[in-house]
Amino acid sequence: MALTPTTQIELGFKAPQFLLADTVTGNLFGFDDIKGEKGTLVMFICNHCPYVVHVIKELVSVAKTYQPKGFGFVAISANDIENYPDDSPEKMTLFAQENNFSFPYLFDETQEVAKAYDAACTPDFSLFDENESCVYRGRLDASTPGNKMLNDGKDLRLALDCLLKGEKIPEPQYPSMGCNIKWKK
Repeated sequence: MALTPTTQIELGFKAPQFLLADTVTGNLFGFDDIKGEKGTLVMFICNHCPYVVHVIKELVSVAKTYQPKGFGFVAISANDIENYPDDSPEKMTLFAQENNFSFPYLFDETQEVAKAYDAACTPDFSLFDENESCVYRGRLDASTPGNKMLNDGKDLRLALDCLLKGEKIPEPQYPSMGCNIKWKK
């Protein structure tokens, strides 16, 4: 598993549309179904990446804090399940249930949604404002497995708070890092 950062691209792009199945409920969700009045966070994660496992409790905490404030959240896994069966939809269901997800966990079997979002790693975050323009492509916080820094969601929470207050999100935005998305060959 290669350590990979979020691809840094120019902010302001519109949220790509999608229609994917939630692995817990079986319901189909598109961006319009999950978007929030104040903004929307699209997260690319997976079940087995040590970087995701390290931050998952804080990600769930962030979602539970900000969903009542008008933010939509969605997690998507796009990994190749043939070569990485730990990321199968069945195991995604268990992962979501074990971690008490308050948001859909969608499976991107074709990997087209991950490509449309320029997702590169897990976790990979794209935060959109109320107009569906990307305003943040950064990290959750500075904590990584083994660096002993506090896993508090500081960077992402600041971005969400800025959106709530109508303020500009401070620069620089440090890229998230994690395992590379497991692309099909």
